[in-house]
Amino acid sequence: MEHRARKRFGQNFLHDRQVIDRIHGAIAATPGERVVEIGPGQGAITEGLLTAVGSLDVVELDRDLVGPLRDRLGALGALRIHQADALSFDLCALPDEGERLRLVGNLPYNISTPLLFRFLEQADCIEDMHLMLQKEVVERIVAEPGDKTYGRLSVMVQTLCSADCLFRIGAGAFTPAPKVESAFLRLKPHRPLPYPIEDPALHARIVAAAFGQRRKTLRNSLSKLIDADLLIETRIDPTLRAENLDVASYARLANAACKSLPIP
Repeated sequence: MEHRARKRFGQNFLHDRQVIDRIHGAIAATPGERVVEIGPGQGAITEGLLTAVGSLDVVELDRDLVGPLRDRLGALGALRIHQADALSFDLCALPDEGERLRLVGNLPYNISTPLLFRFLEQADCIEDMHLMLQKEVVERIVAEPGDKTYGRLSVMVQTLCSADCLFRIGAGAFTPAPKVESAFLRLKPHRPLPYPIEDPALHARIVAAAFGQRRKTLRNSLSKLIDADLLIETRIDPTLRAENLDVASYARLANAACKSLPIP
């Protein structure tokens, strides 16, 4: 397909056959699974997925790619192309009752975090996610407490999912080559949540406040939301910093705050 990558869509098309094969091996899609690909582009991953499962939904924003995708790959199986913005697309409208989606995507780096949070909002209908992202973003997602890359994204994702960096992908695997390296990430939503959250909005505010001033102690960074006494009551040292708390501690703190404080 002749198509010039468009910067406004954050397009970098995968072409490396070894990387493509490794991706298919990691996903291990099988016939009958409900697989959805976000941003199929020129179909590098799409072709193998459609061949494996026989029926595939893809969400593509660039209307100029829709026709060529259908022409080249439509004969391989039931290819359902949704010309739409994944940031607003309702993934949970796709599966039949009792089904869950397997989500695959090479996400545009300029909107990868908003897309990721959008997918997490719809985690109830998602079995797993296999996503290509900027390497630094993946490192932040899978980071552990105490790591310099551990932050808000780490806590918010790991609260809802297990997260594994499967392998790195060099810039040369794409056309045009991005200025950064990529990594392939697997997310699997927890069922049930190991650390249930009573008020997700409050939990998100607490995590954002803590890491918004990560050089400050929790006593100071959370002072507008939580009294230091509550930190002590929940067995959290107020002199610690945001990166010192694990996912379970943020959940415990948010649930304690939900019970004790009238948050507007």
